[in-house]
Amino acid sequence: MAHKRDPVGPGQESVWDYPRPPRLEPTSRRVEVRFAGVTVADTTRAFRVLETSHPPAFYIPRADCACGHLVPVDRASWCEWKGQASYLSVEVDDRVAQAAAWFYADPTPPFSAIAGHVAFYPSRMDECRVDGERVRAQEGDFYAGWITDKIVGPFKGAPGTLGW
Repeated sequence: MAHKRDPVGPGQESVWDYPRPPRLEPTSRRVEVRFAGVTVADTTRAFRVLETSHPPAFYIPRADCACGHLVPVDRASWCEWKGQASYLSVEVDDRVAQAAAWFYADPTPPFSAIAGHVAFYPSRMDECRVDGERVRAQEGDFYAGWITDKIVGPFKGAPGTLGW
């Protein structure tokens, strides 16, 4: 490990205590996503994926997304834990965030609860919030973790961290 863990304060979680393979857990925290002045997702029924060295990614039920703003794109990727992901652009009027969200239509059995749920790259949205707190995006373009004051790192994704 070429890093030093950040200290964990009261009410905080360290990403270094998250498991590998990752764990899926429901959360009743309010999760909001805004783009171009529109709330494109708002839920208290999200799931968090918790994986060693990464801030959580949130998966939001499609029923709690403004699906008219989510447009399929010709892109896919493979996750060794969850299976094949498909991507969506977020479009509001003349603003487009290309491949800014993704979902698993048919995830592996341990992640079946997130089938069809949508996850967003906070770096590509105007604003993402968890219980009213504005999220900071995980560095790098590959990962899409949501950093709040309750999560401490250091976080994988920045230059020099890929070997962690």
